[in-house]
Amino acid sequence: MPADTPLNAEALREAADRACRLLKTLSNPDRLVLLCHLAEGEKRVGELETLAGVPQPTLSQQLGVLREEGLVTTRREGKHIYYRFDDPQPLAVMKTLYEQFCATPKEKTR
Repeated sequence: MPADTPLNAEALREAADRACRLLKTLSNPDRLVLLCHLAEGEKRVGELETLAGVPQPTLSQQLGVLREEGLVTTRREGKHIYYRFDDPQPLAVMKTLYEQFCATPKEKTR
C-alpha cells in the first residue's frame, strides 16, 4: 500500500467488504480445489469431478456458489458445460495462494 496516499475510509470499507466476500467463498476446501483446477484453464464439469474428486451433488452445489459469487462463468457446447474464471482478481488471489501453499521450493525461487 502506498504510504504517501491517504486512505479514503468509505472506499477502503467497500474494498474490505469485497475482499471478505471473496475470502469467504474461497474458505471452502471443495471450492478452493475447484478453483485451483480452473486456474489452469477452462474445464468441463466431468473433468472437474474427476480432477477434484468431489462427488456430483457437492460439485454442483459448489459450482453454483462460485457462479453466484461471480467467480466463474459457464458456456455450453452440446451436452457439455464448461467453467472458467470470470474475474481476474480471484485468479490473481489463486495464483498467490498457489505460490504460498502449493509451489515446490524450486518454483518458489524462480
